[in-house]
Amino acid sequence: MFSIIVCTYNRDKYLYDALKCIAENGFSCPEYEIVLINNNSTDNTENECKMFHRDFPQVNFNYFVELNQGLSFARNRGIMEAKGDWLVFLDDDSFVGKDYLKNLADNLEKYTDCEAFGGKISPKFENGEIPKWLSKWTYSWVSAIDLGENTQEFKGEKYPIGANMGIRKSTLNKTGYFNTKLGRSKKNLIGGEEKDIFNRIKNHGGRICYFPNIEVQHIIPIHRTTDDYIVKMAQGVGMTERIRTLSISKISYLKRFLSELIKWGASIVLFIGFCLKFQPQKGTKLLLFRWNVTKGLLTRSR
Repeated sequence: MFSIIVCTYNRDKYLYDALKCIAENGFSCPEYEIVLINNNSTDNTENECKMFHRDFPQVNFNYFVELNQGLSFARNRGIMEAKGDWLVFLDDDSFVGKDYLKNLADNLEKYTDCEAFGGKISPKFENGEIPKWLSKWTYSWVSAIDLGENTQEFKGEKYPIGANMGIRKSTLNKTGYFNTKLGRSKKNLIGGEEKDIFNRIKNHGGRICYFPNIEVQHIIPIHRTTDDYIVKMAQGVGMTERIRTLSISKISYLKRFLSELIKWGASIVLFIGFCLKFQPQKGTKLLLFRWNVTKGLLTRSR
């Protein structure tokens, strides 16, 4: 059985439709459950969940409130409440395709040595406009991923994104749950909990697969395309990497800092290339991002 874990914080605008897409998948209801974790929302989230439960009584829907604030706390609560062998994590503003669950079931039946997976995530910009700065180098800034049309393994520094990913529950029992020192909480943009957990899975020899035919549309509101958001996100990335690497060792932090210098070199080369192609917006946003990642990497935790 699949346990579909949806953690939510003040996203009542999208939540019902996201759950509705799952319920309308045409997949046998006894084969999956939805575990909804409300992480102290102050909006209409609870009523949206009640309305969903009323409209789709055939769905095995379980609702919980997690009082510890933060996405990692919410995900860990979902893991503890889930009854399935596979834990599927979807965002509260992600909309699955109509064959998502069927395709996922087929993939997991075929790739039995898979310990975790990620799927395609396509951005759906709320204002209908693709930002001029968007390129393959900045695609992940909008929590999007597209590794092509072939099933493959996530290798090296590649790993799934939280809007569409899954892990065997037995694997998490071996590697541990999400690090609660990492992950977003209310308005802070510290992340890294996904990278951390997938690195642990890889270090244990686990295979992480990319399934292109399990796709979600992920809502990107206008504020997530602004310079202000990019600055905060980049600083959050840097601070996350500082926390993550220092929790391992000072040597790990030093190696991460040295890799930042290499990333600076690559960013400058890309900036020049975009300018030569008369696409300066794409280049300047890369430098803005890199500067603030470095700033976050050097910022001591309070």
